[in-house]
Amino acid sequence: MKIRQIALTAIAFLAAAAAGAQSQPQIKNAQVETRAVSGGLEATVRGIASSQTSPAWIGYSVPMIESKSGYHRTMCCGNWSSDGNCGPCSLESLNGNNMNETDGPRASGGVVHLEGSQVMYVLLRVADHRIGRVRAFTEDCQIDAGGLRVIWITDAKPAESVALLESVVTGANSDDSESRNTANGAMTAIAMHNDPSADRALANFVEPSRSEKLRSETAFWLGSARGKAGLDILKRMAKNDPSEKVREQVSFALSQSSEPGALDELIRMAKEDTSTRVRGQGLFWLAQKAGQKAAGAITEAIENDPDTEVKKRAVFALSQMPKDEGVPRLIEVAKTNKNPAVRKQAMFWLGQSNDPRALAFFEQVLTH
Repeated sequence: MKIRQIALTAIAFLAAAAAGAQSQPQIKNAQVETRAVSGGLEATVRGIASSQTSPAWIGYSVPMIESKSGYHRTMCCGNWSSDGNCGPCSLESLNGNNMNETDGPRASGGVVHLEGSQVMYVLLRVADHRIGRVRAFTEDCQIDAGGLRVIWITDAKPAESVALLESVVTGANSDDSESRNTANGAMTAIAMHNDPSADRALANFVEPSRSEKLRSETAFWLGSARGKAGLDILKRMAKNDPSEKVREQVSFALSQSSEPGALDELIRMAKEDTSTRVRGQGLFWLAQKAGQKAAGAITEAIENDPDTEVKKRAVFALSQMPKDEGVPRLIEVAKTNKNPAVRKQAMFWLGQSNDPRALAFFEQVLTH
């Protein structure tokens, strides 16, 4: 029985990969032609771009990484209709895509999908002999090409797709807004690939030789999309990245990860990072996570962190927690903390809470 289950799992995986390689999106208002990969995906795309004299789109499909917690992921333009369909989404629109995750079914073309999409469509706009824009969609999104030519490439390999998109990111001009937007689209698409090469590409983007901006943007995707492999990279960044700005973003990325161990690393940053700013930011994101473990770390920072500013940020973090967790702790800080600046901060946030327990505490202080 166990062997049969393994075989069925392998067949399902291969079927999903094959579907990712062959499927095409719902495209309307387009001059669509199909072309096979020749000499590798990047060579095929660059060859089309170099010969294209007018704007066109090049597209292909690849397997998409599963969403966190097994939710349905939709990458679309957000143009939802009353029947639950997304689209049509204009490729030529300068508006970006929305990414949503939901635990309910999605509809496309009048069909209800009980399982999340396993396929992502990558579309590259070529003009002036170069790639000028990158957009990614899931199969529940209807696409309007605006009358332009669409060259659909079959048999695209995920690793070759990542390599192509990686070259777009690393070749971007950080001083040019259009180039940065193209790089951002390519980064999003890389993060959604269901292939180990995506983790290697993202690890490359966070090398210390890369810009702070690129490392910070990459951190988000490592936490929100890349699971354990992403968490491992974030842990290295949390300990070794030389920039406190980047480490602040790492603390946020850790708060977005659903992997076991992400919260522990966030707590470690809030306690041990050499930067006051990073420790304070770590406390803020801990408050958003809430829970007894996070609350304990925040309270410990109020008691033991050597910097008063960090203590004050920790008090603010308590104010961001659910009231049943945060308000009693704020009252305790206001009553017992030895630092007058910390007690004052706790009183201030209690006053902002509009909680009856805070009012009762103030009444007790003022009448005794």
